[in-house]
Amino acid sequence: MPAKRKAGVPAVAATKRSRTATPAGSISESEDDYSDSENEAAEEEDMSRVINKFTIKQGETETSTASKIHDAASKFFTKKGRDNTHLQLKPGHQNRPLWVDPNGTIIMESFSPLAPRAQEFLTTIGEPQSRPQYLHEYKITAHSLYAAVASAGLTPQDLLGTLERFSKVSVPKSIAKFIKETTESYGKIKLVLKDNRYFIESKDPQMLQRLLTDQEIGPLRLQGDVVKEKAPQMRGLVIPGTKEAAGVKQAVSHPTMAAGEDIAAAVEAAERPADDMLAEVPTVREEEEGDDDEDEDTVHSFEISAESVETVQKRCFTLGFPISEEYAFRDDTKNPDLNIDLRPHARIRSYQEVSLNKMFGNGRAKSGIIVLPCGAGKTLVGISAGCTIKKSIVVLATSASRILFYTLELYCKADTLISMSVVQWRQQFIQWSNIDPDQIAVFTSENKAAFKGDAGIIVSTYSMVTQTRGRSHDSEKMMQFLMGREWGLLILDEVHVVPAAMFRKVLTSINSHAKLGLTATLLREDDKVSDLNFLIGPKLYEANWMELAELGHIAKVQCAEVWCPMSPEFYTQYLNEQDARKKTLYYIMNPRKFQACQFLIDHHEKRGDKIIVFSDNVFALQQYALKLGKAYIFGETPQQERMRILENFQLNDQVNTIFLSKIGDTSLDLPEATCLIQISSHYGSRRQEAQRLGRILRAKRRNDEGFNAFFYSLVSKDTAEMYYSNKRQAFLVDQGYAFKVITHLQGIEKMPGLHFTTLAERKELLESVMLQNSEAASQEKDDFDNAQGLSYNAKRRGAKRSKGKLSELSGGNTMAYMERNKSKNKELKGGKSAFFKKLNRDTERRKKEQKAMLQ
Repeated sequence: MPAKRKAGVPAVAATKRSRTATPAGSISESEDDYSDSENEAAEEEDMSRVINKFTIKQGETETSTASKIHDAASKFFTKKGRDNTHLQLKPGHQNRPLWVDPNGTIIMESFSPLAPRAQEFLTTIGEPQSRPQYLHEYKITAHSLYAAVASAGLTPQDLLGTLERFSKVSVPKSIAKFIKETTESYGKIKLVLKDNRYFIESKDPQMLQRLLTDQEIGPLRLQGDVVKEKAPQMRGLVIPGTKEAAGVKQAVSHPTMAAGEDIAAAVEAAERPADDMLAEVPTVREEEEGDDDEDEDTVHSFEISAESVETVQKRCFTLGFPISEEYAFRDDTKNPDLNIDLRPHARIRSYQEVSLNKMFGNGRAKSGIIVLPCGAGKTLVGISAGCTIKKSIVVLATSASRILFYTLELYCKADTLISMSVVQWRQQFIQWSNIDPDQIAVFTSENKAAFKGDAGIIVSTYSMVTQTRGRSHDSEKMMQFLMGREWGLLILDEVHVVPAAMFRKVLTSINSHAKLGLTATLLREDDKVSDLNFLIGPKLYEANWMELAELGHIAKVQCAEVWCPMSPEFYTQYLNEQDARKKTLYYIMNPRKFQACQFLIDHHEKRGDKIIVFSDNVFALQQYALKLGKAYIFGETPQQERMRILENFQLNDQVNTIFLSKIGDTSLDLPEATCLIQISSHYGSRRQEAQRLGRILRAKRRNDEGFNAFFYSLVSKDTAEMYYSNKRQAFLVDQGYAFKVITHLQGIEKMPGLHFTTLAERKELLESVMLQNSEAASQEKDDFDNAQGLSYNAKRRGAKRSKGKLSELSGGNTMAYMERNKSKNKELKGGKSAFFKKLNRDTERRKKEQKAMLQ
C-alpha cells in the first residue's frame, strides 16, 4: 500500500485554530526538543531578506503559445508556476534521468541506467528533498552551490554543462542565471582564525574596502590596519582509512614501484565506465592543478570579534559575497600536532569516504554538516576527520539521554552519572584510533581534568559549556582552558540542537579553525535549521537511507501503522472530556491499543526478536509494562537498575522486551534490538520518529532475506493521534520508507491470555484513567530538559491548580503534605482569656516551689 500523506495545515488556518484552542491545546503540535520561544522578529526579517535575495527568480519563464489541454489533472499544474508545458524534450530524452524545473526543483528517475552518476552529481549541487523508490526530488539552493564549489572545485561552466547533459529538457534561463551569479561570488572572502583572533581575508583589497565601508560590517572591525601576507601553499592530501590511503601505504612498502605513480588515479581509471553520451564531472584532482599559481598570491585581511562572526557572515551573504570558512591545517605551525591516526583494522565505507572528500576536497578543511542515518557510522566520520587534521579536538554531545551506556567492552561505575554520548565518544576514539587514553579528557560535572601534553581531545556536553550560573572552581578553570586556546576541529554531535539560543554561545566561546556538524535528522520544527549555514557551514553530504539499506550498511526496516479502534467506553469519555491534555490519556490507554501491543510482543518474541516499546507518557509506560510483566526504564529509574535491565536485555535470552520512555530516543546503542513498537509519542515531531527508527537500524541480523527489522506505530483510530502520526511520518516517507497500514491483526482474537477482553476489565481500566489528573497525561521531561530546557532569563510559570487524589497527600505518587510557612499559624492565634492566664501563673508558681524544696 502506498504511503499515506496529507497536505499540511495552512498557516492562516493554524493561526486561527491556535487562538480558539483550549489552554492545554496551546502546546505545540510539532514541539521539538531544544526549541526557543524568544521573540526574534528582527532576526527573522533579516533572514527573509536574505532568502528572497538568493531565491531563484522565475520572471524569465516562458509561456507556451500552444493551445492548452484541459483535463481533470490540469488544475494541479497551473498554479504556483507549475505549468511547464512550454519545456521541449530533447532528442534521446528517454535516456536522460533528470527533469529540471524553473523554480530550482530537480526530479530524478532512479530507475534510469544513468541514475547512479546523476545522483552523485545532484548530491553535490543540490539538497535532497524526497527520495522514494522511483522518483527523487532535489532542490538547488545558494548554500548547496557554495558547498559544490568549495568541496568539488566545480566552475559554473562545469555545473551547467553536466546539468545540461543529464536533463531531458534544456536548462531554464532562470536556473542558469542563478547558478552563474551564485557560484562566481563564492570564495572571494574567507574567515580565518589566527592566534585566537578572527580575520576576514581576501585576495582582492578592493573587496575588503567595500566591506569596511558597509554600515553594518564597518563598525564591527577591531582596531588595526589591513594585514597583507602570503597565501598558504597547498599540496596533495590523503584521508586516513580510505582506499587512497591504503594505496599510499602500499606504495611506501614497495620501493620498486615507479616514482610518482598515482594509485588512486589508476583505480579510478579502471573503474570509470565508458559512456560516450555523458562527459565526466570535473574532479577535485583536476582542479587542484591550477592551485599552484593562485597560492603564490598575497592575501589581505582585517580583524573582527568572535561575537560578531555570525553577523558578518549573514551580512556578507546578503551583499552577495558569502564567506567561506576553510582551515589550511598542514600549514599551521603555531598549534601543536596531535599524534593520532586510524588503527590498521579501521576501514571507512564508501559513503563515509565521499562525505570526508566533501570536507577535504581542496586540501583544506571546510566547515559544514554531514548527515548520515543512525547506525551508519557518524562517529567514525568525526574520528577520521580528526585523524586527518591532527590538531587538538573538542567534541560536544547532547546530555538529553542519560541512560548509562553499557556494552561488554565498556564498564562504568553505577554511582557515576556520565552522559552516555560523552562516554561513547571517548570509547570510540580509543577503539578506532591509536590515541593515548591520557590525551582524551572528559569534561562533565564529575570529571574536570584536562588532558596531558600540548595537544589532545576534550569530550563534553553542550550544557556544560553553555552553563551560565555559578561554576565550581574546577569547572571555571576547565572553561578557561577551553576558551584560552585554539582548537583545530570542533565536532558538534546532534548538530540540530545548535540553533537554539542557549547553544549559539558555544561557537563564540570555543575558538576552532574547523567545525564539523554530525546528525541523522537535520530537522527542527521551528525552521531554524537554515541558521546552521551561518553558524557552522553548508550541508556537505547527506546519505541515501534506502541505498545504505540495500548495501547492507543499515537494517532493512518494514514500517507499519497499526490502526486501533477505540473501545466504546473510552471513546465516549474521550469525546466528552474538556481537558485537552487529559484527552491524550484516553487514546494512549485505549484497550484495543493495549491488545495490539500485547499481540505484537508475543508474535515477535516467538520469532526470536528483541523488542523495544517506546512511550513518552510515563503513566502509560508503567501501566503497560506492569500489566505485561516487562522491565521498564524512565527518568526516575535508579542507575543500578538501568544497568541491570540493559545488561539482561543484551545478554539474557529470557529478557526480550523492554519499555523505554523519552530518555531512550537518542544515543542508545542496542544493536540486538530488531523490533520497535511505539505506543505514545511527542505530538508531530518528525525528528523523534526518525531517531526512534534509528534504534533498530543497527540490527545485527542482516543476513535474513527481506526485512530484518520492524517498526510499528500504534495509533488510536478517529482521534487526534492520527493527525500527529501523519506529520511524524513525513521525514521517513521522504527517505523512501513506506508505511503499511494495518487495520486488523490476524489471529488476535484467538490469542490466549489477551487482556481487556471483557467489559468489566475495560471499565476497571477506564476508572483508573479517569482518576488520574492532567499531569498524568503530560510527557516526561528528561534530564537535559529539566536542567537546560528553558533559558535562565525565561519567566517562571505561575501557580497552577490541578485535580488530585487524597492518596497523593498521604505519600502516594511521590507527593506529601508540607507546611511551608509555619509562622503564619502564630499570627492567627488570638489573646488568651484571664482564666487560662491564671492557670499558667499557678503552674509556674508550683514549679518554683518544687524547685525550692529540692534545693
